[in-house]
Amino acid sequence: MSSISSVGSSTSALSSAITGASSTSTGSTSSTGSSSVANISGTGILSSLGLGSGLDVSSIITALVNAAEAAPQQQITNQTNSDNAQIAGLTALSTALTGLQTALTELTSSSTYQTYTASFSANSTSASGVGTASTLPDASPGTYAVDVTQLATAQTSVSSAYGSGAAVGAGTLDITVGANTMDVSVSSSDSLQTIASNINSASNNPGVTASVVEGTNGDQLVLTSTQTGTANAFSVSAGSGSSSGLSTLASQLNSPSSAATNAELTIAGIPVTSATNTVTGALTGVTMNLTSTGNSTLTIAQSTAPISSAVNDFVTAYNEYNSEVSQLASYNSSTGQAGVLLGDPTLDAIQNQISQVISSTVSGNSIGNMASLGITRNSDGSLSLNSTTLANALSSNPSVVQNLFSSTNGVATQLSSLVTNYNSSTGIIQTRINDLNTSVSNLSSQQTALNQRMATYQEQLVQQYTNLDTMMTSLNNTSSYLTELEKQSSSSSS
Repeated sequence: MSSISSVGSSTSALSSAITGASSTSTGSTSSTGSSSVANISGTGILSSLGLGSGLDVSSIITALVNAAEAAPQQQITNQTNSDNAQIAGLTALSTALTGLQTALTELTSSSTYQTYTASFSANSTSASGVGTASTLPDASPGTYAVDVTQLATAQTSVSSAYGSGAAVGAGTLDITVGANTMDVSVSSSDSLQTIASNINSASNNPGVTASVVEGTNGDQLVLTSTQTGTANAFSVSAGSGSSSGLSTLASQLNSPSSAATNAELTIAGIPVTSATNTVTGALTGVTMNLTSTGNSTLTIAQSTAPISSAVNDFVTAYNEYNSEVSQLASYNSSTGQAGVLLGDPTLDAIQNQISQVISSTVSGNSIGNMASLGITRNSDGSLSLNSTTLANALSSNPSVVQNLFSSTNGVATQLSSLVTNYNSSTGIIQTRINDLNTSVSNLSSQQTALNQRMATYQEQLVQQYTNLDTMMTSLNNTSSYLTELEKQSSSSSS
């Protein structure tokens, strides 16, 4: 019996030794993801282990692999979550700064401050005076007396009346505008309608339209210049060899019923002529569209609407930025919940520098700072705009407002430079995002390597416990054999 007991104790010792060896091996083996344990433990190999030893091998191996995996897996998970949270926070910060930059671009653009209105005063014949006016950014404020004595007109020539469909006579009509001449062939059977159609469809038409008016006295051919001004007047003649009837028609059309004229006016007493009623170039950046003759006053003034709009857009964009960064750097003492960028040095630097510029004074500017313009800071860091204060400043001296924002040391200029430095493609925010993305990629590689190491470690444990099972089965068989021998020996002795 002592030999049998010895076998049992040896079996127990061997099991403990193998389990201990497995634990020792774990200490020097890197961990894997728990998913690898689940995959292998589900195989027939692992589920069949322990039949010889009587041990719950599946649970033992799972526990050993999980223990080896826990620490490095937690480190990878925690760092990945931290990196992703910082990426999300920095991306949100970048987006907020991009919105602010858009508003600053509007506030520093010269076109914001170079928009002008132009209008004619009413006169005795029209509420809009002698016409309308528009401006370009290079216009200058001013008031001008405008006297329009003549509008630009197009030449019109009308023929005598002919019977409906009557032929005029064969030959050629030569129509000339400036240096360009069109020769229109006329057959002996062509009527005025045919001649008009041929004039209008000619590819080398120099600038004349033709139509036929069916009046009470008969059909009459009407020629009209397509453009106003004396330079666009036309002449008509009959070509050599033309019939007397066509020559008569040409003579009629060569005597204008309404001659072409240029627009004639004075601006501040200075004579001006224009081939059209759209007068450009007389005043830099101003286009006058004349509609009637007479006297009127043209007033050109800087429009403050775009400036007011740009200031309002800036305040709105800044408040959106302030709301975002306040959330990113928040801390709830009741819940212990902190914003993802609480204590972040980049966010702190941006907030401090932007705050300093917002509160700064522009040297040499009579307004001085944004607070004097009606833009004040609230307790939560947001901005408020007093529209009345802004409107008064724009009404009295819009150029000072422009200087406050867009001069070399203007508030908007400084803020734009600051935001660009932080938020450009090579700025610190994008650089940090790139570094964090690299870290996340490296952590993913570490995760893959950990899973592979844990899979290898589990395979090693399976092999060890397979060997144990084989040995335990052999020992159990030996034990059974010895027990049977002992029984037989006892039976013979009795």
